Amino acid sequence: MSKIKYFFQFLFISILFLIFKLIGIKNSRFCAGKIFSVIGPFFRSKKTLNSNLTKAFPKTTQVEKDMIISKMWTNYGKILAEYVFMKNFKVQDNFSDQVIIQNQEVLEKIKKHSEKVVFISGHFNNFELMAQNIEKFGINLAAIYRPLNNIFLNPMMEKIRKNYICKNQIKKGLAGTKELLKRFKVGTSIALMIDQRVSEGIQTELFGFKALTTSIPAQFVKKFNTKIVPVYIERTNDDKFIITFYNPMEFEKSETINSITYKLNKVLEEMILKNPDQWIWTHNRWK
Repeated sequence: MSKIKYFFQFLFISILFLIFKLIGIKNSRFCAGKIFSVIGPFFRSKKTLNSNLTKAFPKTTQVEKDMIISKMWTNYGKILAEYVFMKNFKVQDNFSDQVIIQNQEVLEKIKKHSEKVVFISGHFNNFELMAQNIEKFGINLAAIYRPLNNIFLNPMMEKIRKNYICKNQIKKGLAGTKELLKRFKVGTSIALMIDQRVSEGIQTELFGFKALTTSIPAQFVKKFNTKIVPVYIERTNDDKFIITFYNPMEFEKSETINSITYKLNKVLEEMILKNPDQWIWTHNRWK
């Protein structure tokens, strides 16, 4: 039954992608945003969304929650449409005015000194632009990703990621962590999202509630004394992107994996609070 469902999802997305190619990025964003604002609620439990928002914003009214959810689904649709145009974002002269880099000096210093760092972020807006722009800047990078459950759609998305986002794509999991260590030791920086629940993670507070959180960044800090560079991606009203690279975070030797992970979650909280409707709330983060 799941395979049949996944096949029809794949068929639907494939048809959408063909249409998007024909009508261009501006119209694609508009159409996909409208489509997902309608069909999105049928794919994810509103109960989960409301529960997540209540944990993060206990004083928020239901009307305010509904507004955040509606805008989130519109943003979700725009992200889907933009996958068709990732090649255009990759090429230097195409869409060059679509992405604004803030605090670029951080990247310049990393590149100049051939530093290897861990870039962290969450699923904000078109989160794929983080790894794409780091690699585009000339920094050797490996990005951790979670394969889609849809066995038909996943190969298509992997191809887009490897060809137009970051050539070094590492699957999440034990084998992937070993591959990361191997690449890091020879000078490759790492990019990963820290906002999803991971079964192999540790319990760390997020908005005051315990949440399973990846400890990979903290492990690299403890093992290699590496720096952590948080990255935030914001979508503007005219659908351009501002990618902000935070100053590198350094930690004392006395810090534990738990304390480092907690501090990274606090940074994530600050990012979410900037534009709550630009974070993907669909994950059962506090399960």
